[in-house]
Amino acid sequence: MKRITLAAAFVAFSAALGLAGWAHAEMVLSQVIVDMLPDKPARGDIEVFNDGPDRMYVAADPFEVLKAGTPAEQWVAAADPDRSGILVTPQKLVLAPGERRTIRIAAVSDRPAQDRVYRVSIKPVAGPLSANASALKILVGYQALVLVRPAQFSGDVVGERHGATLTLTNAGNTAQELFQGKQCDASGKDCRALPAKRLYPGAAWQQTLPFTTPVAYKSAIGPTVRNRTF
Repeated sequence: MKRITLAAAFVAFSAALGLAGWAHAEMVLSQVIVDMLPDKPARGDIEVFNDGPDRMYVAADPFEVLKAGTPAEQWVAAADPDRSGILVTPQKLVLAPGERRTIRIAAVSDRPAQDRVYRVSIKPVAGPLSANASALKILVGYQALVLVRPAQFSGDVVGERHGATLTLTNAGNTAQELFQGKQCDASGKDCRALPAKRLYPGAAWQQTLPFTTPVAYKSAIGPTVRNRTF
């Protein structure tokens, strides 16, 4: 099982003595992407594991990401499942050292015509402090990505070249991940790696290319991978 390890460092500072002490906890997530493909159940589970020596308090807060990947991107709190279309439960957990708990994320509305994109903030929250003086607790969390895909896919990523600039636009209704990009010179000997990108519906991405030759990418929708040339 792929695990994402997240150090949640609890730092206590004494007002009189400076650094009073450290308390470390480690939060381990079973996955950070929940991809609700049309041929799969519209739900997914994230297991949260307290790998530290202290009791851990965890909150899971969902947000819908509107116009994802565009300059107009906006995060909206998704507290009401009837309006947001997503249910996250439980949203508050207490984990003893070594304990595992599961957060279930479920789509509670019909499949959309276009991806609905969410982020679920999973983070430790402040519990009791054991410092002898005034203290500050620094907590680090993580954002899990949730994609609710349409029942049928339409459209595609299209490329447009202007000189050394490549513009890729997702003219489809579902997100695609572009990776293992490569461009070689005319001789095929000097090859350069190109950056990866998750391109959401309606989003565009520009990059400056080193050569005028074709660009090769792999594109993926869930486990389905294709070779692309732009």
